[in-house]
Amino acid sequence: MDKKRKQIIENNEISELYTFTLGKMPQKVLIEGRSKELPVVINLHGGPGTPIPFSVGCRGLFPEFTDRFLMVYWDQLGCGINDHPLKSEFTVESFVEMTVDLIGEVKKLFSANKIILFGMSWGSILALKASHRVTEMVDGVIVWGQVLRNLFLNEEVYAALEKSGFSEKKMQRIRSITPDNFTDKDMQFLSKSLQKYTDGYYNKKGKQAPMGPIIKGLMTSPDYKFKDFKAIMVNGTSTSTCLWQELLKMDLTEELLNVKVPYYILQGDTDIITSTGDIVKTIENADNSCLDCRVIPNSGHMPGKEGMDELFKILVKLSDV
Repeated sequence: MDKKRKQIIENNEISELYTFTLGKMPQKVLIEGRSKELPVVINLHGGPGTPIPFSVGCRGLFPEFTDRFLMVYWDQLGCGINDHPLKSEFTVESFVEMTVDLIGEVKKLFSANKIILFGMSWGSILALKASHRVTEMVDGVIVWGQVLRNLFLNEEVYAALEKSGFSEKKMQRIRSITPDNFTDKDMQFLSKSLQKYTDGYYNKKGKQAPMGPIIKGLMTSPDYKFKDFKAIMVNGTSTSTCLWQELLKMDLTEELLNVKVPYYILQGDTDIITSTGDIVKTIENADNSCLDCRVIPNSGHMPGKEGMDELFKILVKLSDV
């Protein structure tokens, strides 16, 4: 760990690794910020099982955020520092309960602070459902890539792959995938195909967020062992086919339309995994002043630099209200 990072950590009033019981399972959570009086941002990463960019291994890596907020980094059960095999008993509801428990633990520590949830993709499900369960504890929600319905298996995905020149044989394989027969190999095939042939994941015109320094920072983290770093990508979530089958059948329209806290949705303009077109249409027809949707140009399902900049702006706005 370099001197600059050490200095950032030393300058923070709080930079501490806690062990909380979440969903009856002990899990490690890092809380870091310049002052204990700052508004709290609880990060709910994507995946399931992909704790990037904000993870427990990020101590001292994001001073632009920790100077303005108390950042709560949680590697969800099944990945990172909390790697664990996920059998069929772990459902979406299991992770919602863990999220609610985490919000409660953070509120005990910082009872007077504002609490904001930030969810990415899969994390948007947890943010949405938790905001309904503990509305009184949550001051606002920001999500990138809101999961709504028809995740991955939708006509926009099929059309984009066909337009790219995807072979008929591969298209037949993708169109044969259903929520009930979905496997981890299907997930890998779909993800790689969308990354290679479309702008659904990453918009090739957009400026990408600098992942190199983040990966290097995770590898030299004072909190990660090598097994924890490895478990960012290769982890226990691969044993949970049932969880993915549940996600692919999900329709969160009614829950989204009835949110009761300020709820900001950021969507990449070429995101077809969590369809931006579907989200925009849904919000346009909504009668709920809590909802705000912003489409970020030259962005896909994963945020680039423009997306991260917009995230920071809205976090500041929410914390100042």
